[in-house]
Amino acid sequence: MVKYFLGLNDLKSSWDQVFGAFWQRYPNPYSKHVLTEDVIHREVTPDKVISRRLLTKTNIVPRWAERLFPTNVAHSAFVLEDSVVDLKQKTLTTFTWNINHARLMVVQEWCVYGLHPENKNWTQIKREAWISSNLCGFSLAIQECGLASFKSSITKTMKGFEYVLARMQGETPMKTLRETAKEATEKAKETALAATEKAKDLASKAGPQKKMHYV
Repeated sequence: MVKYFLGLNDLKSSWDQVFGAFWQRYPNPYSKHVLTEDVIHREVTPDKVISRRLLTKTNIVPRWAERLFPTNVAHSAFVLEDSVVDLKQKTLTTFTWNINHARLMVVQEWCVYGLHPENKNWTQIKREAWISSNLCGFSLAIQECGLASFKSSITKTMKGFEYVLARMQGETPMKTLRETAKEATEKAKETALAATEKAKDLASKAGPQKKMHYV
């Protein structure tokens, strides 16, 4: 039995912009689980760019399943990503799959980045995924867990894409604005606390204060 997922996502950026952002999307604040990315093959023709990359990620193995794998392996996953860019058709097609932890679970994802059918200035992503497990007695539970994790990762992927696109277009990503506001608030609190402590220290050094009497 295999869990199947099909979804569509829209990016309010042109295909050319998304194509450029695709190669620059790591690192970003939403992809801290992606540790490394390495190009192991690339072929360029007048119309196409064909690539294979190796990505190292974390947190593919559920906590309860970590005991099945060596400690140094349980917390990381190696994912292969094949991609084909068709410059004439303006499509970017990717196929990814994990090459370790396959005994526990295999996640295969197929994505096509193309022109949005209703707005040529936008990009639409058609995403398909197949999640399978051969672990006897636990396969269904593992597939359900894998599907939930996969859906959660899509949200992070899209936020990361939007962040990189905003950065490329010279805009300040919303996360940065929120972080800046939070940092300013925390700094103000720290300044106020330090001023209060300093006032207390000065008061203690000054000794008992005489009361003023007005006539």
